[in-house]
Amino acid sequence: MAVKVIGIIGSYRKGKTIDSAVSEVLEGAKAGGAETKKINLLDKHIEFCTNCRSCTQKKVEGRRGKCVHNDDMDGIMTEIDDADAVVLGSPVNFGTVTALMKRFIERLIPYGYWPWGEALAPVNRIVKADKKAVIVASSACPAFLGRILMPGALGTLKKAAKVMGAKVTKSLYFGPVAAKEDSQLSEKALLKTRKAGEEIVRQIQANR
Repeated sequence: MAVKVIGIIGSYRKGKTIDSAVSEVLEGAKAGGAETKKINLLDKHIEFCTNCRSCTQKKVEGRRGKCVHNDDMDGIMTEIDDADAVVLGSPVNFGTVTALMKRFIERLIPYGYWPWGEALAPVNRIVKADKKAVIVASSACPAFLGRILMPGALGTLKKAAKVMGAKVTKSLYFGPVAAKEDSQLSEKALLKTRKAGEEIVRQIQANR
């Protein structure tokens, strides 16, 4: 059975840094023999979470509860559930992930169990990680400084991966990427992302 890797992009700019980086991770995974799919959140209809907590009330069979919204999110989570690895990418906006990615992440609450009156915070339904993850962020700040001064994006992406049952095995941060309007990733950076994709497939295959 082929390894399945899904990429989720939370950028407003197609073909730019994050889109290119996630796409290259997927290309690396494909070169390693994986089946891949890219989901651009900009193209999806995702409602805002209203904190109704309906999806968290019951202990259910499977990985998650049922959301009351009828939009594209259930299909995206089904893709995640069926995958062996996920790639999450977002530019850094105001110190954290974009609003586009944040809206998606907030809708991951069905993976939590949080009945009224029984807990102070949601408990993850997926106790042990059964997927791998690569997380990708970028900003105008040099990468080494960005990781120190603006850790919010990578931290949020890591928590999102954990919620969906994935352990982060590679964390990528690119910067500075806004020196000019048409900034593109260097060949060195693209090679780094492709290698991340190849490596995650090797890890999964080794554990089978």
